[in-house]
Amino acid sequence: MRFLFFVVVFFSFYIIFPLKAAGENTKPNIVFILADDLGVMDIGAFNPNTFYETPNIDRLAAEGMKFTTAYAACCVCSPTRYSIMTGRYPVRSGITNFLAGKRSERFEPAALDLFMPLEETTLGEAFHEAGYKTALLGKWHLGNPKDYGPQFQGFDVVSGDIRYIAPSVTNLTLPNLPPINKKTSATVIETRTTQITDDALLVLDAFKDSPKDSPFLLYLSFYQVHVPLGTSEEYVAPYRDKKQKLNLQNDEARDFTEEEQVHLSDQPRKTRCRQNHEIYAGMISHTDACVGRVLAKLKELGLDENTVVVFMSDNGGLATAEGLPTSNLPFRTGKGWNYEGGIREPLIVRWSKTIQAGSVCNVPVISTDFYPTLLDLAKLPLKPEQHLDGISFASLLKGEKTLLKRDALFWHYPHYSNQGGFPSSAVRVGDYKLIQRLEDGRVHLFNVTEDMGEQTDLAEKMPEKTKELQKLLFHWYQDTGARFLEPKNGQTPWKPQ
Repeated sequence: MRFLFFVVVFFSFYIIFPLKAAGENTKPNIVFILADDLGVMDIGAFNPNTFYETPNIDRLAAEGMKFTTAYAACCVCSPTRYSIMTGRYPVRSGITNFLAGKRSERFEPAALDLFMPLEETTLGEAFHEAGYKTALLGKWHLGNPKDYGPQFQGFDVVSGDIRYIAPSVTNLTLPNLPPINKKTSATVIETRTTQITDDALLVLDAFKDSPKDSPFLLYLSFYQVHVPLGTSEEYVAPYRDKKQKLNLQNDEARDFTEEEQVHLSDQPRKTRCRQNHEIYAGMISHTDACVGRVLAKLKELGLDENTVVVFMSDNGGLATAEGLPTSNLPFRTGKGWNYEGGIREPLIVRWSKTIQAGSVCNVPVISTDFYPTLLDLAKLPLKPEQHLDGISFASLLKGEKTLLKRDALFWHYPHYSNQGGFPSSAVRVGDYKLIQRLEDGRVHLFNVTEDMGEQTDLAEKMPEKTKELQKLLFHWYQDTGARFLEPKNGQTPWKPQ
């Protein structure tokens, strides 16, 4: 009997304590930080010679993996945000420009849808259905938030464009935010970025405590470093001094170059070729400080080891218009263009349980890939019928040296950008990238590994490679239902036949 007693006690402890351990949060938390208009060459981890200082983002890279060939699915914001939320190329939805960008020049732009359909099963919904607590703080830009906002797409807490806290989140109260509209000043943009960072810290506290041991997805979408340009003097002053010490005072002849005639009805555009804008630099420092606050909070709460932190920007740095505050060299142009400067992004992923600190990945990935990748890391079922253009790169994060199984990467921008970019599509296969102008159908071919600045057009020298990529692009047009430029003043633009 005494032996039987000890057996019962032993197995009671064996059952009770493992059950308690199983109740702990074994699935990773997710913190996804999306900057606005931040260029890949703006970050110290990607550009040791940058004028800007980004110690917190650099530390994130040192503790995780940085991707040297990461792309946004579009050269402007709303389409890329759609691709992250859905795992689909934006062309499938008709959200191919920022909402609502309808600028015309020689031709009318392609028809543009003004919201993401509520029928889409978003990243937020996928994690919410799996028992994750979810929050989206900051910029949405996927439709009128009152009718098509994140509160309808799987997010329990929303703060930014609209305020929403689900009834189930009873332990959270958030302060009011200043309004944002077309006349919003740079000061309000900075204040709003600070406020959503404050909200992020409150959300992390709330999500850790109630209910305990359940994982969360926090999507933090900054308003900076988008125009209008401006930030507090405390962030600008150090760069004003730095600029003087480095002799980087404005010099029209050295600060700018002229881009080629960009499309049929326009003149050459100035492109900034030197980083020396102290106000923009201050905005970057403020953004970096906000990132640092979030990372510090994760550590304070003991969540940093089991939290996947993703950092990326929605498109390339602003280099050719609207204040043209930064330079993306050696990459060509910037936001609003399908050259590398407009679509190549600073991507960092940190998860100490899985990702080797200080690792670097050169395999091309794109923003459609986040949806399946994050599900994969959380060991949740994939939804291939939803994220049908995304491919999980979880294997790369685990250190596997393999290419992803896809034929090509694609972009489609049938619009005239505010930054001077011409309507175009693009496809990348291996080292080669083809850009097709949508006004007249002309094509350009570049080897973007050897010629990162896309200065040497190989289309005539490599006709077979050009035809190969053109064929892929044409098939993709058909598969996705791509829309094209519309006639204007009796003139008809090119369309694929």
